[in-house]
Amino acid sequence: MKQSLQLKIGQHLTMTPQLQQAIKLLQLSTLDLQQEIQQVLESNPMLDEGEGIEPESSSNSDAPKTEQVDFSDNNDGGKESNSTPETEGPTADSDWQETIPDELPVDTQWDDVYQATAPPSSQASSDSGDFDFDSRNGSIDSLQDHLMWQLNLTRMSDLDRTIGMAIIDATDSNGRLTQTAEELHASFERHNPDIELDEVYAVLHRIQQFDPPGVAAVDLQECMLIQLNQLAAETPWLEKAKMITEHHLDLLGSRDFPQLMRRSKLKEPQLQAVLALIQSLNPNPGEAIASDTTEYIVPDVYVKKIKGRWSVELNPDIAPKLRINTEYASLVKRADTSDENTFLRDNLQEARWFLKSLQSRNETLMKVATKIVEYQRGFLEYGDEAMKPLVLHDIAEVVEMHESTISRVTTQKYMHTPRGIFELKYFFSSHVSTDSGGECSSTAIRALIKKLVVAENPRKPLSDSKITVILAEQGIKVARRTIAKYRELLMIPPSNERKRLV
Repeated sequence: MKQSLQLKIGQHLTMTPQLQQAIKLLQLSTLDLQQEIQQVLESNPMLDEGEGIEPESSSNSDAPKTEQVDFSDNNDGGKESNSTPETEGPTADSDWQETIPDELPVDTQWDDVYQATAPPSSQASSDSGDFDFDSRNGSIDSLQDHLMWQLNLTRMSDLDRTIGMAIIDATDSNGRLTQTAEELHASFERHNPDIELDEVYAVLHRIQQFDPPGVAAVDLQECMLIQLNQLAAETPWLEKAKMITEHHLDLLGSRDFPQLMRRSKLKEPQLQAVLALIQSLNPNPGEAIASDTTEYIVPDVYVKKIKGRWSVELNPDIAPKLRINTEYASLVKRADTSDENTFLRDNLQEARWFLKSLQSRNETLMKVATKIVEYQRGFLEYGDEAMKPLVLHDIAEVVEMHESTISRVTTQKYMHTPRGIFELKYFFSSHVSTDSGGECSSTAIRALIKKLVVAENPRKPLSDSKITVILAEQGIKVARRTIAKYRELLMIPPSNERKRLV
């Protein structure tokens, strides 16, 4: 084989470790970012949590923390003004600042730069004052635990208690029994053939008297009848409610009120009173026993209107203030190749990279949030009906970034506005054309549909076709199937299920 040398020119993309870290931080949610910062604080002795942070260089001092967008009538576009930086780098001594470069070669690997994990920092916020003892130590009972507690307080034989435990295990989180009494009896026959079906029914009826009312029912009809039977005998229209629930539940489900009035021999005002009693029942009694912990959304950006201007600012509480530990940084010696000095120098470089990545994340988030506020001024002023069509490409073109970057920065990031807290992706929506040549966003169309349904005549609800005609009269061309799709997204039932008596 003949050996030869060849020269080739090609292009390929290789991300530096610093760029990889910046992209990772950019797509983290607020909670994930806090965990990442805590891990870095525990592993890197060069980073401390504190307030006395100074900018690393003059080039980074213009990172925006608060921006005001002027939407006054005498301005055609948004007007921005920058103020103090949100996240700053370290202030370092000259003896080690010159020896550590800001960037490493693109082919550098993390393993080539950093050694073993450092011991935890003495300044780590392990004993923070924000420790939530209620959420850490509190216990929330499930529906099964609630029923078992009542079963243990009930006097019954060991055999009946065994049957009761099986019935409770077969009850789902909504309080509905997933097996019939016959199926439960069949499962008992394999282990204890002495258990009779009547005994299973007896224990089942006993558990159906437990709290919450209507628990351990096989279907909706039995659940409603159990709740009605537990009401006081002098409750108005109780007998009629039981009769309709037991014999005419199908007519009630289809909202065939004329046929229901004929079958029950009730007039319209009387039927309204009976239906009000039935509607007061809980079809899913298990929901009364909460089993899920409450999750709170921490906004990344605050939007306020101050003196006619919409002010956009980052939430200062989403991440702790970080700074370089100057005492440890001063220990780094020039031209020292010892293991201790290499360890300190590597961790110092990692800390500088991390602070720059945090600053880059805040700058990007601020730019994107400010442009979104500029585009969606109508939503902030008037609500969903004034939402403008917006796609990722529109923001990416304005801030001169790639669409993938905009997608990362708008995922799991939330904006606090006077109208509520919304994910940044909420402000992006598709559009449909109007007769006037303009565009209308899908969010505005859903708001119009919801407004029409709220204002409709309950005796004659608007069908999807009728809503299509109404929107067409307003110059918005939307297909009927699109109306049905948006209605389902809003969890609005079809017209035949919305029909009710006044």
